[in-house]
Amino acid sequence: MEATDHATEGDPLKRGEDGVESGTAPSPTELKKKSCKESLGFGKMSHWRTAVFFFSLFLCLTIVFAFSFIIPCPVRPQYLSAWNRTFPQAATYDFLAIEDANKDKVMDVLFVLKDEEGSQNNTCANAGLPSPCVFVFAVDGTDGETLWERPLHPEFHWAQCGLERERERDWDCLLSHSDQLTAIDKYTGVVRWKQPHPPNLRSTLPVLSVPDLDGDRVSDVALVASGTTQTQLVFLSGNTGVQIGSEVVLDSAETTKHLLHYTNKGSHYVLLQKDTGLYGLSLWKIAAKAKAGIEVGLKKDKHWESKASATSDLVPIYESDSVRQVLPTGKTDEPANLLLVTGQEVVLVDGNSLQILWRFNTSTVHSEPSFGHFNKDGTLDVVIEEDIGNNTKRIRILDGKSGGVLWEVNLLASPNSPRPASVNTINSFSVFMFWGMLPSETNSSIPAGDRRSYMLHPHYSEVLLESTNVLEHIITFKATLLERGRHACYILLTGPWGEGAKGTVTLSKRKLKQDVPTSRVLRIGTGTGTGSESNDDIKEAFNRLRFSDE
Repeated sequence: MEATDHATEGDPLKRGEDGVESGTAPSPTELKKKSCKESLGFGKMSHWRTAVFFFSLFLCLTIVFAFSFIIPCPVRPQYLSAWNRTFPQAATYDFLAIEDANKDKVMDVLFVLKDEEGSQNNTCANAGLPSPCVFVFAVDGTDGETLWERPLHPEFHWAQCGLERERERDWDCLLSHSDQLTAIDKYTGVVRWKQPHPPNLRSTLPVLSVPDLDGDRVSDVALVASGTTQTQLVFLSGNTGVQIGSEVVLDSAETTKHLLHYTNKGSHYVLLQKDTGLYGLSLWKIAAKAKAGIEVGLKKDKHWESKASATSDLVPIYESDSVRQVLPTGKTDEPANLLLVTGQEVVLVDGNSLQILWRFNTSTVHSEPSFGHFNKDGTLDVVIEEDIGNNTKRIRILDGKSGGVLWEVNLLASPNSPRPASVNTINSFSVFMFWGMLPSETNSSIPAGDRRSYMLHPHYSEVLLESTNVLEHIITFKATLLERGRHACYILLTGPWGEGAKGTVTLSKRKLKQDVPTSRVLRIGTGTGTGSESNDDIKEAFNRLRFSDE
């Protein structure tokens, strides 16, 4: 038999867990007590469950009510597809900056006019300035209305915005005018500081944004001035504009252009374009010559320094007697490679190892190269305009990895045609924009000054969209996004011939897709496309594009 201390089916008379023998029916009194206990426990649990349910329901309704009525939904700015601002009897200059000047997450436009009065009843006389004077304008990208304007003493020399990359500074634009340097806050137009221009120096763009040298926790700037006998550099405090140390002679000869480059070791170099090639000079050596001790926080790059000349401290990057242009490639927050244009070739140099990545033989390059993504390999491709004679230019898109030709077309080199531009899309390629005139089949003569704009979709490389919207003289032109990831457009500043010439000045914005319905679809017979799509299919492909700032 089974053990007597286990209640099993074979021992039905043993007591169960409730203390009642298994084989004996409980009495009515016991059943009543047990039923009351179970009912009381179940009732208490039901009350708790009900309370939790209604509390959860109340909490959910409160959240929905808060998001629906109390917390306002973000309102996207409403913008016009196109707008124009006209300034009669004014003069303008080759300066156009695209910045968010009112913190509405839509990019705005900054430019410079020379006029007797602004658009907000500001006059030169009221500001105590000679008339006409220089006006710095910021206009809203959504509708072209003036956000602020700042009158300054004439004459205008140069301006540069977008200097807020070093976040410690409270200003973004630096202007050289008359004999002064003025730092302006792009959000308000307030002058943060104004200083006399360093004497005996005629500085040129670009302004170099450098790390903090004077120890005030505000990043500083450097100006480079090239004369007929030597090239000099001077450091200015980003906080006050006061000169830091003395002027430094960078080279005993004139330099054509300059830019600031940094390596993957975090070392900064000032690149000088000379008549014998491109050379680099370390920022820490320049700073040490300006004022002893301020170079302490600057880093050195052993690889670059090993290549420096023992006599001049210059690092030879590319030696050639015909270097005409030097452009950085890649993202602004990464060490960039260097694209060099000479009289015979286009060269890409690794920005860290200084090794030549590729060469492309070419004739005279007509304008400054631009960049975009023709294929989807993630590397920026290069767009050049090559002068092939007979008033004709050949636009070529070169592979950023190999330098091979990806696409090309010949256009008549119409006068006053801006350089090519591009806007990125979410599909990892760019839409390209060119200016000129596509030669007709009959090769008929083109009226002087006639000009067209063309758009290229890389997936339909045998087709161009031709538009004829702009006939005025173009001072400067930019294609860009006015909002993050959307609102692709181009900005045009037009005016009379000659920088600073007086006449009617017009600033205009036009949405890129707005030109699509009225554009002509032209088959150019180049590239790898099938060419079987109809004109409506081509235009619909442009209309479906979604843009990106990546």
